[in-house]
Amino acid sequence: MTRVFGGVIDWLPSPMRDLALHALNTATVRGASYADARVADDRGRALATKNGKIGSASDSESQGIGVRVIADGAWGFAASDDLTKQSIEATAARAVAIAKASARVKQGSVQLAPEKPATAEWTTPHQIDPFTTSIEQNLDLLLKIDAELRSVAGVTLAETNMNFRRDEQWFVSSEGADIHQTKFTTGVGYAAHAFAGSEIQKRSYPNSYGGQWQNKGYELVQELKLLENARRVGEEAVALLTAEQCPEGVFDIILDGSQLGLQIHESVGHPIELDRVLGMEANFAGTSFLTLDKLRTLRYGSELVNVVADARQEHGPGLGTFAYDEEGVAAQCTPIITDGLFTGYLSSRETAHAIGATRSGGTLRAEGWNRLPLIRMTNISILPGAKPLTLEQLIASTDHGIYMETNRSWSIDDKRYNFQFGTEIGWEIRDGKRTRLLKNPSYSGITTEFWNAMDAICSRDQWVLWGTPHCGKGQPQQVMGTGHGASPARFRGVKVGSAYRGT
Repeated sequence: MTRVFGGVIDWLPSPMRDLALHALNTATVRGASYADARVADDRGRALATKNGKIGSASDSESQGIGVRVIADGAWGFAASDDLTKQSIEATAARAVAIAKASARVKQGSVQLAPEKPATAEWTTPHQIDPFTTSIEQNLDLLLKIDAELRSVAGVTLAETNMNFRRDEQWFVSSEGADIHQTKFTTGVGYAAHAFAGSEIQKRSYPNSYGGQWQNKGYELVQELKLLENARRVGEEAVALLTAEQCPEGVFDIILDGSQLGLQIHESVGHPIELDRVLGMEANFAGTSFLTLDKLRTLRYGSELVNVVADARQEHGPGLGTFAYDEEGVAAQCTPIITDGLFTGYLSSRETAHAIGATRSGGTLRAEGWNRLPLIRMTNISILPGAKPLTLEQLIASTDHGIYMETNRSWSIDDKRYNFQFGTEIGWEIRDGKRTRLLKNPSYSGITTEFWNAMDAICSRDQWVLWGTPHCGKGQPQQVMGTGHGASPARFRGVKVGSAYRGT
């Protein structure tokens, strides 16, 4: 625990911090040239309903320590959920032994970019600790939404979910870093399914794959007007059964902000992970087409495309927002695409030298205390347009095109270059107006050609910081939340409809 006086932190005794410091001392005595320790106390609540019944309900807690060291120029890592001093000593010793064994086959010694050690205390800004709400209260809301969805004739399956996390961590390093962070995450959403014959259609709110997730308290649930939108969502799911099939051809398309957020995640976020570029990581998402020679030379998109990797609190309550990453580097904003030009990667202290950087970009994160930190997306966001522009104004300025909303499917190659996405719903645009409803919309393209086709993006009042809670990477797998801010945007001359050819 700590007290703060005029911005100066006065540390009070903390058993968790003492355990982390004990691990450092052990690692140093055993021969580590560098060591850090993360003690974590994590809690999670996950609730779901399905057709008027409780689908699942869990409330869990996890405590443990992860010790990361460099010895003889190589990494070692070990973790334990036994927080006795004897176990802490054994865990730190095991990390050093692994590092020394790894050093026997190393190709080169680990180089860490310098970082001034920080002493800090930070908590996610929130109004209501979600764990002060009862499970009964949470389920009551979900079951009301479930009932409202099923009140629409033709809805055959209703699903809802609500998730809370509190991740508290004590981080110390042999360089002197001493950081205590507590992060709160809230996620909530629902979906209506309509089944007829051999066809299933689905509408989700506020987004697919679990809804909207942010680093906030229970106030997020209150802000999203969940019950108020349930009937509309159910009606759209049923209407899609008799809607016309999305046409196939080349069209101008407008993507809503949530779909654009996933487009950013797959075709910008993953390929800028520097460990993938360097060949250090290839699980789940493959490698990257963004080889080092493309930095500050590749025309990634049109001049309207400005993308940043921003973990700072002022960017918003994204799932990639924090004060310090898992090696004690402060949250930063890194320009990724600037006026269409590729300008930056996601980096760590170990990889910064590969791009000539003198400091890490602060993107090393771990799913929990028992996982080795990896380079992960923070909030990878496209900046909104400078001129006032609403979605309806964007549609009004489009002669013939298709508006697509809410992701349904995605596919992208192992270098993040060729892609295909499907959305839950679409509307044809004729002479600046939405006309017929379209089912099974899809679009495909090549990453750089697609981003260079962007010719309009809505302004700040249309911008939303969406959460992607289940991004997988690494082996053993780590599931991490990322944030993606986006406004609706238009792309000219995109291939549409081939994903559902013949349906």
